[in-house]
Amino acid sequence: MKFIIAAAVVIAVLGVGLTYLPLEGIKPAESSVGPIGGAEIVSVTLPNAFTHNAQIGQQAYDTNCAACHGINAAGREGIAPPLVHIIYEPSHHADESFQRAVSLCVRAHHWPFGDMPAVEGLTRGDVTLITAYIRELQRANGIN
Repeated sequence: MKFIIAAAVVIAVLGVGLTYLPLEGIKPAESSVGPIGGAEIVSVTLPNAFTHNAQIGQQAYDTNCAACHGINAAGREGIAPPLVHIIYEPSHHADESFQRAVSLCVRAHHWPFGDMPAVEGLTRGDVTLITAYIRELQRANGIN
């Protein structure tokens, strides 16, 4: 019985350890704390300019997403992951993934932050604009 418990603990620890993926191409932030608190997880380079849709998406992001995912989608230590990260590149998380996460919630699978609850009050159009903002941030940081 002790062996089974020990094996379960080892498997659980290994499983949690495998959820941490390297932050390839993104430099860790240096313990910066934004106005909403929580240290940024990554440093984000802003594009020279945002398209009109991304500007609207940024406003919606700041209102509905930044409290957890941080300013400019840099993530917040202990709260939520950065969306400017290779994990969220379009070939791995298509735009519809953002739609489903916002409307249905998403179970934790890449990060140790826990499940993301659905976000009330956002339309598909709102999420499309937020996604445009995130995609432009990603491209400015070499994530295509």
